[in-house]
Amino acid sequence: MTRERISAAVSMLAIVVPLYAVTSAQAFAQDYGRMSCDELWYERNAIYAAKGYCFKTDRARSVFGRGCFPPFGKLTRSETRRVNLIEQWERYYGCR
Repeated sequence: MTRERISAAVSMLAIVVPLYAVTSAQAFAQDYGRMSCDELWYERNAIYAAKGYCFKTDRARSVFGRGCFPPFGKLTRSETRRVNLIEQWERYYGCR
């Protein structure tokens, strides 16, 4: 491969990767808009469950179990944004 082709490929990646990130976030938003309150609840809590959150409600414990582990529900920025977006949809639909 020539130096020019490599440079062109790298330039293309610099454009495509951020575009993918934007469309991924939009896809989440569109999917959440089609979910029921129960589906939104599950989606939100599944994010916490994957991070070892110690659930307190009977409903969450029956679905996700009692087991909790480090990092005990500590979310990344990306996960926090997803949870916040789901909570916005839950408020919009009057779920919470």
